[in-house]
Amino acid sequence: MHQRQKPSAPEHTSDPAADGGALPMSHNDSRSLLNFSQLMLSAGQIKPSPALKHSKITYFEVEILDVQSKKQICIVDKVPPASTVLDVKHKFHKACPQWYPSRVGLQLERNGPFLKDSINIQSLAVSSIITLYFTDLGQQVGWTTFFLTEYTGPLLIYLLFYIRLSTIYDQVESRKNFRHPVVHLACFCHCLHYIRHLLETLFVHKFSEGHTPLKNMIKGCAFYWGFTSWIAYYINHPWYTPPSFGHRQVSYAALAFLEIKPVFQVQLTTPSHGSSCWYPVPTIHMRYMTFFCLYAKGWVLD
Repeated sequence: MHQRQKPSAPEHTSDPAADGGALPMSHNDSRSLLNFSQLMLSAGQIKPSPALKHSKITYFEVEILDVQSKKQICIVDKVPPASTVLDVKHKFHKACPQWYPSRVGLQLERNGPFLKDSINIQSLAVSSIITLYFTDLGQQVGWTTFFLTEYTGPLLIYLLFYIRLSTIYDQVESRKNFRHPVVHLACFCHCLHYIRHLLETLFVHKFSEGHTPLKNMIKGCAFYWGFTSWIAYYINHPWYTPPSFGHRQVSYAALAFLEIKPVFQVQLTTPSHGSSCWYPVPTIHMRYMTFFCLYAKGWVLD
């Protein structure tokens, strides 16, 4: 009898993945993975590319808006990256001749500070178009003109009172009354004081190219010219009498005039609408100027 052969049992093949083991990897695959890992480590953190590279920009366009209405006034085109705010003001003046550079105030934001003339345009740019806000600073004058006008007025005004014009004093009284020597001394001290200020303005003080509003010069001239007219009228009046304490008061006043400290000191100031500049500002001695002038001139009326 033929014996029935038992079917052979199927071969059992183990699956490394099913058993939780690692899949076998060829030599080429491991080498590729190693190269990729080294590439990632050498690359480091990937930085996003900048949105704008100024070096690739040939020109900027500056859009100028009115600070109040936000309406566009003009567009200054073809502005090189090396240009400054002052260069933009000159180009703006060519487009709008009624606003010269010293009268123009430019802001990056509506409520922000005025930009200095020395600021580079490229430092303000976030794109090829720059938006600036315009403010009219009013009519401007230079600092040298400011002080020359302020000091020349008192010098000339006092001399007009000193010669006793017929439109100011009665000519009969002027010829009849004798001038006391202190009147001539007062005129000499007054003229010497303002001549010294004029010479210092021209040859000593070095002012920048800064400017100031015209209204500031008008207020300064009103004070200096008005105060000079007031004291000059009484000192040169035909009814003027000598100081109450005589020569002693005159001598002390003359010494005080020679020894008094300067009423102004030169300081560095940065205005809100422009670059830094040097110009004189009043010191504490200005408080005593009125009293000193009256005492030194020593006027007394009968």
